[in-house]
Amino acid sequence: MSRLDSTGGSEGGAGSGTDRPPAVPGLSTPPCVVHEDDDLLVVHKPAGWNTHAPSPHAGEGIYEWLRHREPRWATLAIVHRLDKETSGLLVFGKSTRANRSLTEQFSGRAVDKRYLLHVRGALRGTSPTARVEALPEGRIRVTSWIHRDGDAYVGRAMGIAGEEAVTEFGPAGSGPEGVSVWEARPSTGRTHQIRVHAAALGQPILGDALYGGSPAERVWLQSVGIRFLHPGSGEPVEFGVPGESPGDGEPWSIVRAILRDAETDAFRWLHGASAGLPGVHVERLQRHLLVQTVGDVPDLSGRPRPFGFVEDGVYAKRLRRDVRQTAVVETCPTLVSGVAAPERFAVRENGVRYEVSFGEGYSYGLFLDQRDNRRRLLANQVAAGFPLFPQGAAGREVLNCFAYTCAFSVCAARAGARATSLDLSRKYLDWGRRNFALNGLDPSDHDFIFGDCFDWMRRLAKKGRRFDAVLLDPPTFSRSREHGDFRAETDYGDLVRAAMALLVPGGVLFASTNAARVAPEGFVATVSAAVAAEGRGVLSQHYVPQPPDFPVSRAEPAHLKTVWTRVS
Repeated sequence: MSRLDSTGGSEGGAGSGTDRPPAVPGLSTPPCVVHEDDDLLVVHKPAGWNTHAPSPHAGEGIYEWLRHREPRWATLAIVHRLDKETSGLLVFGKSTRANRSLTEQFSGRAVDKRYLLHVRGALRGTSPTARVEALPEGRIRVTSWIHRDGDAYVGRAMGIAGEEAVTEFGPAGSGPEGVSVWEARPSTGRTHQIRVHAAALGQPILGDALYGGSPAERVWLQSVGIRFLHPGSGEPVEFGVPGESPGDGEPWSIVRAILRDAETDAFRWLHGASAGLPGVHVERLQRHLLVQTVGDVPDLSGRPRPFGFVEDGVYAKRLRRDVRQTAVVETCPTLVSGVAAPERFAVRENGVRYEVSFGEGYSYGLFLDQRDNRRRLLANQVAAGFPLFPQGAAGREVLNCFAYTCAFSVCAARAGARATSLDLSRKYLDWGRRNFALNGLDPSDHDFIFGDCFDWMRRLAKKGRRFDAVLLDPPTFSRSREHGDFRAETDYGDLVRAAMALLVPGGVLFASTNAARVAPEGFVATVSAAVAAEGRGVLSQHYVPQPPDFPVSRAEPAHLKTVWTRVS
């Protein structure tokens, strides 16, 4: 038998290649990967992340995020699911034989799955909505027929309607005061099955408001062990991750699942209503926290920091709409506790360094919600079956419009391309040159152009300049003497049309906006229509939302919309 723990270390393997090197130098395998071989990808999913996206333009599930990340994961298949609220082990198939074998094993009830749940008190041995059987050692077998009723599922003791669901429960220790821990082993795989059965036994899972559970920071249900026959060898394999309890300290979170502290120390830690903090967004920037809020700064002292991080200082910034009418000094973040940051300091993202500053106004120099898009430049991988440059980035020409501090340009240059950065601010272009130097890149090998993007795109087109990729990430609103006002809501199509004169056949257009009133479907349609209006065709297209540390929920809808388009 092969057994792996959450660190990914192995005691032997029925598959092959369990310790694969990173596919892209400098870009490591994400921490959520527990095991990988030629047939399997086993991951540790955090609570709050869907197995797969609920709709085409919603936030990515862990499946989409992984599948589009590495070329070797392009054929990843879903053979196993966990609820969004449930954390723990999740198995994906990588080969046809794995998909066939695992599907047969799951449907044939041959997979041994072990969960831990936390409840107030103890599960009772009777239920009006399920058949309950007493087993040795205090264990209970629960059988019911469950069906959907709105957002929830309900069970019946008799098979009148719905699908049969069978779960065995057994005591597994105690948690915080008044909380008991139970093990659940479901032999069927119905949606919300364990949650429905726990509620049927009189004790809904802690934090499971949908089924009447006591309030908690999450639904305390975890997939901690899974055992099945390996699709390649036919030998039993077993995987496990440690169980967690309320109050244990730093939880296994989305941030910990997707980032390595040694490579990335700039990320969104708490994302508004998705984190239970409406109107509050908290980011880590190296040794500091930045709290962005529409109201008072919340007390964060009781929240465990990702990676055990202890900040030197906490800064606060008031979220406001009147930035352009306000003096720079009034929009800068202010120190509310701890030690002040240096005037300028460097943060890390996927091993790339960027200069940031709390003294330069409303924006500190880096937009963290574009991290995954910058990684696409580093990795030369847009999505499954969609390499950015099929022949590699070396020698390719990339035009970065509205370049700001040139973070996209740095990634393109790190990958081997030659970057041209275009922006209306000399200050930000100089900042961009410093970002190049921070990463050992010679700014003189690349172009930095000061001026209006529309004006300079026309000039470059007249000069016959052509680019293998054009990057468009404009502000929602901007104003210049040459072009006048630009509003993303109404003028984005004009921007795309201007870019078409500069893009080589087969080149890639990156188009992005965070305009709140622009719907994803409408944005993609605008980009595609503008491409067609210039007599060009869409060869391939991939839409991506914001990264997983900016989780999308009903209470906190997506703000970032991005589409990558290969143009004929």
